[in-house]
Amino acid sequence: MDENGEQLGIVNIREALQSAQERGLDLIEVAPQAVPPVCRIMDYGKYKYEQGKRERDAHKKHRQAEIKGVKLRPVTADHDFQVKTKSILKFLSDGDKVKVTVTFRSREITHPEIAKKILDRLVEMTNHAAVVEKPASIEGRMMTLVLSPK
Repeated sequence: MDENGEQLGIVNIREALQSAQERGLDLIEVAPQAVPPVCRIMDYGKYKYEQGKRERDAHKKHRQAEIKGVKLRPVTADHDFQVKTKSILKFLSDGDKVKVTVTFRSREITHPEIAKKILDRLVEMTNHAAVVEKPASIEGRMMTLVLSPK
């Protein structure tokens, strides 16, 4: 094949190399397993540059989802809870996962049902935008919940 994509047919290797050199291009073997092998006349440097450019563009468009963290307490006020909920919804709309942590201090650990109610309320308020990836569980002095975007 020549640089325009037109087939030249079966050509001797010497003739193909000479034709490529006359045009100032390279002879590249495209399909070595074919019988006879398929070669192409092209500018290999330009081809590699464009291939790398396509890969860089694809890499730029690929986005890794982050895990954002939001911390609450069992005694979090209602307005503060609403502000935290808005930030959680913003994180979810950006495509990030959210880890919600309710931290217990001193004797608050004896009433985990309060934290469970807070997290259930949060799930109810965000159910249109989020899916519970990891349900609420106690780990030490913290109760955690992981939400991911729908």
